[in-house]
Amino acid sequence: MQESCPWWMSGILYQIYPRSFQDSNGDGVGDLRGVIQRLPYLVELGVDALWLSPIFPSPMEDFGYDISDYTGIDPLFGSLDDFDALVAAAHELGLKVILDLVPNHTSEQHPWFIESRSSKTNPKRDWYIWRDPSGEGGPPNNWLSEFGGSSWEFDAVTGQYYYHAFRRSQPDLNWRNPEVRRAIHNVMRFWLRRGVDGFRVDVMWHLIKDELLRDNPPNLDYVPGQQPYQQLIPSYSTDRPEVHAVVAELRQVIEECDDRVLIGEIYLSPEKLVAYYGRDLAGAHLPFNFALISTPWNARAVAKLIDDYEAALPPGAWPNWVLGNHDRQRIASRIGGDQARVAAMLLLTLRGTPTLYYGDEIGMPQVDIQPDQVRDPWEKNLPGLGVGRDGCRTPMQWDSTPQAGFSATEPWLPLSRNFASENVMTQRQDAACMLSLYRALIALRRARPELALGTYKPLGATESLLVFAREHHDRRSLVALNFGREPVSFETNSSRGRILLSTVMDR
Repeated sequence: MQESCPWWMSGILYQIYPRSFQDSNGDGVGDLRGVIQRLPYLVELGVDALWLSPIFPSPMEDFGYDISDYTGIDPLFGSLDDFDALVAAAHELGLKVILDLVPNHTSEQHPWFIESRSSKTNPKRDWYIWRDPSGEGGPPNNWLSEFGGSSWEFDAVTGQYYYHAFRRSQPDLNWRNPEVRRAIHNVMRFWLRRGVDGFRVDVMWHLIKDELLRDNPPNLDYVPGQQPYQQLIPSYSTDRPEVHAVVAELRQVIEECDDRVLIGEIYLSPEKLVAYYGRDLAGAHLPFNFALISTPWNARAVAKLIDDYEAALPPGAWPNWVLGNHDRQRIASRIGGDQARVAAMLLLTLRGTPTLYYGDEIGMPQVDIQPDQVRDPWEKNLPGLGVGRDGCRTPMQWDSTPQAGFSATEPWLPLSRNFASENVMTQRQDAACMLSLYRALIALRRARPELALGTYKPLGATESLLVFAREHHDRRSLVALNFGREPVSFETNSSRGRILLSTVMDR
C-alpha cells in the first residue's frame, strides 16, 4: 500500500490464542517459541500484525485473564527472553506484535491484592473496590458477576466485600484511584520499551463503576434460561461516562511512542461503541466492533448493521470488523462452511481494519467438548447454558500427523475430528480451499487501494444479496455477496469490468 497512513488502518490483525497455536516443548500447551516457529506461516498468509492473548504469570483460573504479574511471562509460555526473541523475529519479518492488556482486574494472587486484602489501613486498600456490607448484612448492591452469582465476595478478615466483575479470584482494580492508573501506565511503558506495537485492552467498558454503587435496574426482557447476568441491565457497573477520560489517558501513554495502536474490547451496540474513539478521536484507535458476530446472517440485517455503524462513526474515525475470537463460537459452525467463505469475503472487503481469529482461515469448526474435557471456568460455573468457550480454543490444525502438528503429546484441549483432512498442509495443496481463498483475498486487498482504504457505498440488499462498492480516487471495486443457498443474479449499469475473485474459486 503506497499511500501514507498508519499501519493499522490498511493492515490485517491476526489473533493468536497462545495455548493453542504451537507447542514447542511437548507439554501439550502452546508457547512463545511455538509462535516463533510459525511466524513464516503468518507472512505466507499475508497478515500484518499478531495479537497475543495473555501470556503473563497467572494461576490460570481464567487461562491468563487473571494476572499475578503484569511485567513477566508465565513459565508455561516461556520467558522474557523468549518474548524478546519473538518481537525481534516478528519485526524482522515485517510483522507487528500486539499484547493483551488486562487492566480491569488482577488475580487474587497479585501482590497488589495481597497487600490490599491484608488490612483496611494498608496503602493499597483503595487499589481495589472494597465496601461495607449493606444494612441487611449482605452485598453492597445487586450487581452480578458475568460468571454467575453476586459480583461481591465477603472477606472475613477485614469484614468488607470486594467487587469482581468475573470470577471471585479476579478482583477489580479501582480505576478512580490515580495510583492504579499510574501503575498500569507504567506497565504499558514496560512493554512498549520492549518493542510492543500496541495493546488490545480487555473489557475496556468495565473500567469505571458508578461512584455511588447504585443498584442495576432489572432487565424486563430477561427470559429464564438465559445467563443469570442478563437479569439486570449493567447501567451502573459498566460503560460509565467517566471511562472515556481513562481511555484518553491510555491513549496518551501510547502516543509517547511512534506508530503504536490502542484497541479496546467493547461489547456494546454500535451507537455506544463509537464513543470510545473519544473526543477529537483521542481515545482508542480501534474500539473493537463485534456486531457481525451476533447479527442475523442475512443480507438485509448485515446491510443495516453496516449502514448504522458507518453513520454512527465520528468524523475521521476508522472502522473495524471482527467475525470470531476466543470467546465466541467459530464462524464455520455458526453459519456453515459455504457461508463461511462469504463471511471471509465480507470481512476482507468492508471498509475498516479486519481481525482474523487463528484457524478461521482454514475453516476450523467449533469442537464438541465432552463434560469430562471442559476446562473453561465459565462453563463450569454455569453448566448447561452453552457459555463454554473451550470449543473455539482448540489446537491449530497444521497437518495430518498425530496431534495435528500442534504438539508431540496429547494437547490441553481435544482436536477437531476433521483435523486429518482439514489442516494447513492439506489446504496448501488445494487451490479451491478456504486457506487459498483467504490468501487470495488478503493479496487482493493489499493490491487494491480501494479495498484497503476506500469509501463504502451501499448499492442494495435483498434477503440474500448484498451489494456494495469500494471507491478510492479513480478506482472502484464492486462486491456482491450471496447469503442464501440458491444462486441469485445482479445487473450492473457498467459495461466494463471483470471478476477479480469469487468465493467459488473453480471448485
